[in-house]
Amino acid sequence: MKKLLFVFNPQSGKGQIRQHLTAIIDIFTKNGYEVTAHPTQAKDDAYEKIYSRCDDFDVVVCSGGDGTLNESIKALMKKERRIPLGYIPSGTMNDFASSLGIPKDMTEAAEKIVDGQLVTVDIGSFNDEYFTYIAAFGAFTDVSYETPQQMKNMFGSLAYIMEGMKRLNTAKSYHVTVTYDGITVEDDFIFGMVSNSTSVGGIKGLSGNGVLLDDGVFEGFLIKMPKSLSEFQITINALLKRELDSKYFVSFKASKVEFHSDNDLPWTLDGEFGGNCRNVTVTNIHKAADIFAPQLGTVKVLFEDEQVSEE
Repeated sequence: MKKLLFVFNPQSGKGQIRQHLTAIIDIFTKNGYEVTAHPTQAKDDAYEKIYSRCDDFDVVVCSGGDGTLNESIKALMKKERRIPLGYIPSGTMNDFASSLGIPKDMTEAAEKIVDGQLVTVDIGSFNDEYFTYIAAFGAFTDVSYETPQQMKNMFGSLAYIMEGMKRLNTAKSYHVTVTYDGITVEDDFIFGMVSNSTSVGGIKGLSGNGVLLDDGVFEGFLIKMPKSLSEFQITINALLKRELDSKYFVSFKASKVEFHSDNDLPWTLDGEFGGNCRNVTVTNIHKAADIFAPQLGTVKVLFEDEQVSEE
């Protein structure tokens, strides 16, 4: 009998996992899995549980928001044996799940996991740490982890907007040198990110066009510090229109990006605080993880020998 470790955050989103828990476990059980379920108790509990127990299981499934997914990926990336991961999104934004085509309905997401179809995706390294789909600094990047959980549960994505508006007048710039593919850019930036997702903060298109989750490169995006109120308004309008070729932005694709700042740079990794760093190297680890999803990338059929490829 296949063994499945199911780690879920009971507080994520509006705590909706509680309404679907029996149905989800029933789906796994009826499809031949012996399920061990663990509700997380605190930050990093998903990481600790998966890292310490996953060697005893054939499959790991996590449910929660970006933070839970990040902890799960980090735990699996630090193990020698490659263990497939199932993800049942229950957070507020769920950008990575959207990029993979994972259903928002939790029982449908569980059904996709037992279908046994895996896609291979790139994972990012951030100095000595890992992230799933985004590393970012600057304006609004702390909104996801500074917004109280109660506000997220009550207002959903509106809570992020409300929290972000508080920071609009206090956005500061950072003098940063960015190097990628032999190109060096030095300027004052209010925001910077390296991502592997079709949407960021629920906004589609911010990463540009032609985003693939398994192509070995990340999408980079930097916003220069506006020098006046009029430039600030032009920058906002260009963002809203997705005019990413504006002179106020720097967009690129690269497998390795280096950041240097003379002052501490506050980073966010997958919506969680990633530390204050002056020197950062972000590297794309090509096709590093196997995740159950209905589309994209190289498809594998779990527990069978055959493999097929899809666009």
